[in-house]
Amino acid sequence: MFIPKSNRIAVFSYLFREGVLVVKKDTVSPTHPHIEGCTNLEVMCLMKSLKSRAFIRETFSWQHHYCYLTPEGIEYLRSYLALPAEIVPATHKKAPTRPEGRDREDEKFGGEGKPAFRGAGGDREYRSKEGGFGRGGGM
Repeated sequence: MFIPKSNRIAVFSYLFREGVLVVKKDTVSPTHPHIEGCTNLEVMCLMKSLKSRAFIRETFSWQHHYCYLTPEGIEYLRSYLALPAEIVPATHKKAPTRPEGRDREDEKFGGEGKPAFRGAGGDREYRSKEGGFGRGGGM
């Protein structure tokens, strides 16, 4: 299928930017929901071409194709789009680390508290010392 170069570049740049692409199995859809100017059929054909060359890994579930870039696919798209090596897909970027927790004082958790949770016995005063019925009965 002939696909215009502008549409091919739009699909490849979106795939490289995000690292993943979702394509619904719908050949008559006039547009792809995330890529402007491309039909869904064009995106499906481009993904099929990349899959046959092992540049993407594809999972199919519930009438949707989920396409994930492989390391070989990243190198291919980087050379096809003439991008520098510093630019990586969003799925390969490091997630921001969580900030360190604040220092907790020892007396906050080890100090005075409710006797039901801190003392020996505490909320267990309602139980009698003789036991009860059943296996634990004192009789």
